[in-house]
Amino acid sequence: MNLHEYQAKQVFADYGIPVPANRTIRSVDEIEQAVSELGGNEWMVKAQVHAGGRGKAGGVIKAGSVDEIKAFAEKMLGTNLVTFQTDAQGQPVNTLMIEVPSPIARELYMGALVDRASKRVTIMASEAGGMNIEEVAAETPEKIITLAIDPVSGLMPYQVREAGFAMNMTPAQQKGLMKVMQGVYRIFMDKDASQVEINPLVVTGDDGSGSGGEVMALDAKISLDDNAVYRHKDMQAFHDASQEDEKENLAKKFELNYVPLDGDIGCMVNGAGLAMATMDIIKNNGGEPANFLDVGGGVTKERVAEALKLILSDANVKAILINIFGGIVRCDLIAEGIIAAAKEVALSVPVVVRLEGTNVELGRELLEKSGLDIISRGDFTAAAEEVVKAAGTSANNEGANA
Repeated sequence: MNLHEYQAKQVFADYGIPVPANRTIRSVDEIEQAVSELGGNEWMVKAQVHAGGRGKAGGVIKAGSVDEIKAFAEKMLGTNLVTFQTDAQGQPVNTLMIEVPSPIARELYMGALVDRASKRVTIMASEAGGMNIEEVAAETPEKIITLAIDPVSGLMPYQVREAGFAMNMTPAQQKGLMKVMQGVYRIFMDKDASQVEINPLVVTGDDGSGSGGEVMALDAKISLDDNAVYRHKDMQAFHDASQEDEKENLAKKFELNYVPLDGDIGCMVNGAGLAMATMDIIKNNGGEPANFLDVGGGVTKERVAEALKLILSDANVKAILINIFGGIVRCDLIAEGIIAAAKEVALSVPVVVRLEGTNVELGRELLEKSGLDIISRGDFTAAAEEVVKAAGTSANNEGANA
């Protein structure tokens, strides 16, 4: 689960990481109060979407008046922002964050993630902040320092000093870095995060008040492990379903593991390994899977029905392959579920079913006698060949009708 920037900054502030003062607005009517509370005569205004590259896409401005903010809000709110990290449709902009600008002397990078090679939470730091860390890693890897954190001792002071030296920070700035790195590590562990990132992490300049040199998070990104979100009621409140694929949200509701793809053959399988094998064999036979869909071990009529509805909601689907291994649930019960679901959703594309496991013969017999336009195949390869053929025939028929 991803957090918006303003949400991540709320968490940062709770953990003692300095962030600029900010307010959020969801309508033009809220702007004047937000600006009044922040004060000043210049403000940064940022579209809140779950994607990077907002600045280059026109989703961030520096405003010198309330009228400029209003014009930007009228332009952005209720629209979709397309960046290099989104698809062609972009992400909906429902919230803007108005923030007090900070004088910037240096832009740095700080991030935490799980390094599976070392089996450690790893903090990355770089003096090349403000740009894509992937580019830095590819072009100037020597500018990135990685610190593997021992799970017993946690983040150690010498590691903070090591990062500070690598980023050419003064002793005073390293004290500020200590607060930031401790906050990042505690957030990662306390919230079951998969990523915590600050880009840029800035050292502020002297704005004339003589108060320069503070280490501050100018941006904030937090991604949480979906499998652990149930443990964090406070984080669940940050979930923004509008930023996610509608089909994926529906799948979560019915405990289906679903990922949309670009092909035209819908897949319904029980078990992630079998689902991957099913997509592979479809591609090996010249087809393209339209989705990854794992209905889980406890297949029920209701779950099959919802899975079929989900697959059929994709207009690109020309045929469906249902590949179920009856282990926890018998094949005859699975067949009954498929038949009932097929009648409920009114199938509009060819369906190939491959069953294997307990009571498989009875299950196949039920499908054959159902009177429905369902093709039953016992062999895995034969089922894949049949569904690829059916998808091609369906596509040709549509082309002829057009």
